[in-house]
Amino acid sequence: MRFHDLSNKELIDLSTGTRLGMLGQTDLEIDEKTGQIIAFTIPQIGMFGFRKGENSARIDWNDIKKIGEDMIIVETIKD
Repeated sequence: MRFHDLSNKELIDLSTGTRLGMLGQTDLEIDEKTGQIIAFTIPQIGMFGFRKGENSARIDWNDIKKIGEDMIIVETIKD
């Protein structure tokens, strides 16, 4: 799967049911040796699409539970 195929998907937190953002609005952390995605960094987006300060959330690739047609389900809180 290419990043372009993922870029328009919504990120939803399985633990809380909240919308975390769109994958296209995130920064990627990539392993330089393997080219694999390690994590996404999701900035807080305010009104009109501008970033709200320096606050952001980091989602590890291993936290992804399911990639669907229009959303990606992640679990940020572990039992």
